[in-house]
Amino acid sequence: MNLWRRLLCTARRRSPWLFHMNSGSCNGCDIEIVAALSPRYDAEQLGVRLEGSPRHADILCVTGPVTRRAVRAVKTVYDQVLGPKAVVAIGSCPATTNVFIDSRTLDGPLDKHLPVDVFVPGCPPRPDAIIQGVAKAAEILAERGLERTADPSTRLRSGLAQDDRDAANEASAGVQP
Repeated sequence: MNLWRRLLCTARRRSPWLFHMNSGSCNGCDIEIVAALSPRYDAEQLGVRLEGSPRHADILCVTGPVTRRAVRAVKTVYDQVLGPKAVVAIGSCPATTNVFIDSRTLDGPLDKHLPVDVFVPGCPPRPDAIIQGVAKAAEILAERGLERTADPSTRLRSGLAQDDRDAANEASAGVQP
């Protein structure tokens, strides 16, 4: 693995950028996320940064049970996060829908719609538990970056793999205008 890839994996592990999304929660978990970024817990000192756009984030943090109206938005935001990416479900609601389990407005837990990497339990979870969950997701993210670079078929250059470019060049060489 080259130096650039190792540096990128280290940066993903030590400086995860988060995008926070509320999918119908009571805002208890949202308050605890803000508390984790406050000077008392100081997650920013560890390199954790809350981003305003999913396109700049590495980790998607979702709070609350997934409501029927939020399903499309959650999937859209997940697709906007560039890969490799990780998803952290914060609180009991995204994992089990908690006290809202038989509600007609819900469309199930989060893992029904997205692949969730880390569940942070609690209602609401403590800020130190949120920081531990984000740290675990950063480790998973760095491992995915290593796996992605170890597989030569995933290496892309200018949008096409080397074998695809060779096949395209051979096909165009045989065709005359």
